[in-house]
Amino acid sequence: MEINPTIINSVTRLRATQLLFMFSVLFTSTWSYAVAVSAQEFLIGFKATPNPSVSSFQSLLNDSTGNFSLGFLRVNRDQLALTVIHLPSLEPLWQANPTSFAQWSDETQLFFNGSLVISDPRSGVFWSTETQGDKVVLLNTSNLQVLKLEASPSVLWQSFDHPKNTLVENQNLTSNMSLVSSNGLYSLRLGDSFMALYAKFKENEDQIYWKHKALEARANIVEGKGPILARVESDGYLGMFQTGDAPVDVQAFNSYQRPVNRFLFVRLETDGNLKGYFWDGSNLVLDYQAIADTCDLPSPCGSYGLCKPGSGCSCLDNRTEYTSGECFSVQSGDLCSDGETKTQNDFSVLRRKGVDLPFKELMSYDTVASLEQCEDLCESNCSCWGAVYSNATGFCYFVDYPIQTLLSVGDESKVGYFKVRDGTGKKKEMIVGIGVGILCGAMVILIGAIGFGSYRIWNKRRGVKRMLEEEDISPGPYKDLGSASFKSIEMGMR
Repeated sequence: MEINPTIINSVTRLRATQLLFMFSVLFTSTWSYAVAVSAQEFLIGFKATPNPSVSSFQSLLNDSTGNFSLGFLRVNRDQLALTVIHLPSLEPLWQANPTSFAQWSDETQLFFNGSLVISDPRSGVFWSTETQGDKVVLLNTSNLQVLKLEASPSVLWQSFDHPKNTLVENQNLTSNMSLVSSNGLYSLRLGDSFMALYAKFKENEDQIYWKHKALEARANIVEGKGPILARVESDGYLGMFQTGDAPVDVQAFNSYQRPVNRFLFVRLETDGNLKGYFWDGSNLVLDYQAIADTCDLPSPCGSYGLCKPGSGCSCLDNRTEYTSGECFSVQSGDLCSDGETKTQNDFSVLRRKGVDLPFKELMSYDTVASLEQCEDLCESNCSCWGAVYSNATGFCYFVDYPIQTLLSVGDESKVGYFKVRDGTGKKKEMIVGIGVGILCGAMVILIGAIGFGSYRIWNKRRGVKRMLEEEDISPGPYKDLGSASFKSIEMGMR
């Protein structure tokens, strides 16, 4: 059978056209993707909007190594964060305007006009570097910079000066900066010779709950030579520095001085702990934590919780079951009203033996003669939410913020006195109360139904008996109820 040469030529041309089209599409797609992810600088006139098809991270600017990227991180489907991430681990390292999010919308725009700016339809200018630069670059340290191109380029703005909750390797934390946890409750700050962690348990006032002083090399701290700074070093430690490259203090990581190729950073977590990590090529490895024991964290068991090392959480009132992560509803503010001291009628009191404060060495106290005196001092002070008294020392520690987690200890000479604002109650007790009310109501209805049914039966039998008596018929035994006489009565009743 002969094949028509015209058909062969047509098929050949068709296949060649298909291959050329496929190659064209593949080349165009690859080129577009490369442009989208491999940009290494923004010049004036740059603009970008969120891609609606992106579900997680839209890369816009990479460093020269490809380890770090600046882009749009999608949050809760319809929100956006301008974020620098570590690409291999997808861990966020820095975020513009960390207290809120822009909208993931085709009307939201990132542009560079000398300032790097995010604008969205809801807030207008959402965030800006407020600079007059010429170029934006992302360094291989993850530092985002706005540069002014002159005879010698100068840095007008950099992300390393505006940390969020993370401090990466070789990034300085100075005394005018802080790390803040993503929930906004905890912060890391530097003092003149120490670093410390603070909790925002009370509005406009922070409670220190961890403090590390440069004790080992304190003689190296020179007064008048400026404040100290903190930095994560590639050797595997968190150091404090003042002058030169020699640290005045070293907090060693588990991988300290090991020959490991790693990317190091520390992060202030939402539980208030400062933790160090490194990327081992496939996983993030926990390498350091400032607070080793869970019960020493600022509030691991929540409001009015009790933490026992090795045994977990329970509730201070010893009655509420700790299952939801909360014993009492969260309370805030203080117990003062218009500057006047409230009386005990405005709050209830909870007492508990065998309790202690997890960071009492950082809290204020008075020495008193008795537990009663300790309680009286707190009761008469509307800013005092509670007190812990030690009978052995006479120390009375005051808690001037809404009660958080306490420590469970074996020494019952340590007694806690805690105020609970009236009307707050415990969620579980409210649920139990509602349940008991419903149960009692159901029982009342059931008893009423049984009583009403019994009354109807009794009344019906009484009517039958009366009719029998009126007809001069004796009820007799049960077998006689089937007699013709009773059937006639039954027919008559119908």
